[in-house]
Amino acid sequence: MPPRHKGRAVDIKQVGRELGVRYVLEGSVRKAGDRVRITGQLLDSDSGTHLWADRFDGSLADVFELQDQVTTSVVAAIAPKITQAEIGRARRKPAGSLDSYDLYLRGLALSHQFTPESLAEAVAVLRKAMEIDPSYAPAAALSLFCFSWWHSEARGQRPQADEAVRLARRMMADTTDDPDVLWMVGWCLAYLAGETEAGADLIERGVALNPNCAEAWLAKAYVNCFACRNDAAIEALQHVTRLSPLDPFGHLVKFAFALAHLQSARYQQAIEWADRALIQKPGFKNAMIVRTAACGHLERRDEAREWVGRIREIAPQLTVSSIRDFLSRFFVPEALAYQVDGLAKAGFPRE
Repeated sequence: MPPRHKGRAVDIKQVGRELGVRYVLEGSVRKAGDRVRITGQLLDSDSGTHLWADRFDGSLADVFELQDQVTTSVVAAIAPKITQAEIGRARRKPAGSLDSYDLYLRGLALSHQFTPESLAEAVAVLRKAMEIDPSYAPAAALSLFCFSWWHSEARGQRPQADEAVRLARRMMADTTDDPDVLWMVGWCLAYLAGETEAGADLIERGVALNPNCAEAWLAKAYVNCFACRNDAAIEALQHVTRLSPLDPFGHLVKFAFALAHLQSARYQQAIEWADRALIQKPGFKNAMIVRTAACGHLERRDEAREWVGRIREIAPQLTVSSIRDFLSRFFVPEALAYQVDGLAKAGFPRE
């Protein structure tokens, strides 16, 4: 809120018009003895709707630590709230009036559904956004993210990844300071092209530019899993949960925890985290595979056989050999072995 509005009752709609903004963050600070309370709320200046509110209590002796806590919490909280509000706004617009940003938001909403069908639709929507504005990097980067998970979760023949990899390499060559673009391009290079270190470098740049971006930390966790750096992956995942406990991609967080525990031979913990991922996103094939591998390592033969059947029901073409061939492009051998050996022990078809 600008200084001229300090201590005054204001019309949020008027403030939004004066500043030319759609969202307004306002707050207050109260002091009692050596204690301080900071409150904040996010409002939609068009409608006056409250989107988010919270308060933070601390000691004046630790006021700088409290300030850092408030900054981190507010940035992490309001970004997804604004995104959801913008998605709702784009949904209300007629299809014929959608610009590249609106199509980007629709693609983002489809990505949150996270089914093979919604991810494929998201890729198509985002390609339309790129046709309208070829320079709009966020739409291109999100299309790479959606394509990679569509490629992973495909229940039949995997879509060809060559075009996505070429796009990622072109985007890598362009300098950018957009942390979301950096981590999405980095993720695609690591996952689809198997260029794990190059992808990890881009993701690290994204984290450095915006340490409060939960998704960038999640991508960092995955590339650490690929390299079997499981403690580093878990540390990054814990950071994700602090930044965004209600993240729409929470099932990916839980799956990454399951993967890191599997690769640390903590098989029961892997099962528990895979179950959490599957509660949030039933039919999440990768979580089912990790759960099955953990059952195989624990020699829970009946349970393992049941999960093999579930996976084969939705993806009958999968075998241990085909999974090994796919994962070996980006997992180091010692990480890959935990999944492949576990699936073989679970009775998964080898060829």
